[in-house]
Amino acid sequence: MTTTDYLKLTAYFAERLRHEHHFVADALLDLYGGSDIAISVMLRGIASFGPEHHLRTDETLTGSEDPPIAIAAVDSADKISALADRTVSIIPRGLITLERAQLIRRSSPAPTVTDMCKLTVYVGRHHRVAGVPAYRAVCDLLHQRGFAGATVFLGVDGTAHGQRRRAAFFSRNTEVPLMIIGLGTGAQVNAVLGELTGLLENPLLTVERAQLCKRAGDLLARPAELPETDAEGHPLWQKLMVHTSETAHHDGVPIHRAIVRKLMQTGAAGGATVLRAVWGFSGADKPHGDRLFQFGRQVPVTTIVVDTPQRIAGAFEVIDELTREHGVISAEMVPSATIVDAGQRLGGTDLAQFNY
Repeated sequence: MTTTDYLKLTAYFAERLRHEHHFVADALLDLYGGSDIAISVMLRGIASFGPEHHLRTDETLTGSEDPPIAIAAVDSADKISALADRTVSIIPRGLITLERAQLIRRSSPAPTVTDMCKLTVYVGRHHRVAGVPAYRAVCDLLHQRGFAGATVFLGVDGTAHGQRRRAAFFSRNTEVPLMIIGLGTGAQVNAVLGELTGLLENPLLTVERAQLCKRAGDLLARPAELPETDAEGHPLWQKLMVHTSETAHHDGVPIHRAIVRKLMQTGAAGGATVLRAVWGFSGADKPHGDRLFQFGRQVPVTTIVVDTPQRIAGAFEVIDELTREHGVISAEMVPSATIVDAGQRLGGTDLAQFNY
């Protein structure tokens, strides 16, 4: 197996959206499960806004309302490309992105990573390592190896190794996947990959190029300046991921709420999604959070913004101001994005090519 020709397909939309007689989320996960996808995971969000500027926040959102969700799927480029257009056709309103990734399993040859990157580790909710929850063992290892941060997101549905793993109330949900995102240098990632594949029973990991822009409030670099299109005219997009904590505030307001409101009010971005995590760390802080399923106020949160390079530059200025003292921020190039709104489509599933 190689580790190069893989793609990650991510869809952001409201959970109660329907496609024909089914919820969109169920339709997508049935599609991915029936297509033998290596890994997919559904994450529930706590705040968002999109092209219609309908604001959802964790101040008012209840289980009976319509929370934002994100569904990510990873497999070979051929398999994901074949599913991308079908995914777009199923979603009546939302954002769909395609990103290049290296998928790593135990049998994969070890890649050589040179740039700063994002390492994503997928494990089952209740998998354990030496008596410790696997997600905590992974976070501890990344912390010991000096990663800039790591965040654990609770999957509520998904597929793993080609099998559907749906969460149920009266079930241990052992195999429902968790997603652990860590930010580290190429040297750190190279050093830890062997340890992770040895630590985990049936590991699935991805590595994607990322730029570390801020750490603990310190500005390290602004997002790379990218052209609007590649040489063939395919649009380029960028993504910001802002990792903060529910206890971190700006002017008395949790930072993630302040970011979403400011971006929407200023028009600096066309949309944003906030995901609440269950465990993680930032910088030198020890890994922390709440017990699984006990969502308190001591957990990390991640705000995701995908837009054109020009608008991302403006959005970063807003976010930079709101994260003067807290937060880890990364930026990534997104080679394909499609915005769907009531039948209207912007962008497409063709992949842009650009080296920076």
